[in-house]
Amino acid sequence: MPRDYMHIGPTPADEPCQQVGTPDYDPIKARQECNRFIAAIRQTLGPEPEGAHLSIKSNSHDFGTYLEVVINYDTDDEEATKYAYRCESDAPTTWPEEPRTVAA
Repeated sequence: MPRDYMHIGPTPADEPCQQVGTPDYDPIKARQECNRFIAAIRQTLGPEPEGAHLSIKSNSHDFGTYLEVVINYDTDDEEATKYAYRCESDAPTTWPEEPRTVAA
């Protein structure tokens, strides 16, 4: 089963994120942002099909290590591949609104 992955980003494209190399960079907040982005992708596109998996990848940079959401997928699985490309093209570009609770 051949596998590949695509970089999706650390946060939705139109939102700010933790910037590695800046004085206020916080790797814990960076991981929280990535986890929130994974949840937003799943909320928008649905859960990953068998053969695909959203995860956080560490990447080396001259200014340190940064985190980013990636979609890992089986390239022989058509449904997994379609989901991966949907993550790349249709992931939310802003944070979804928080669910509102209805007062009883």
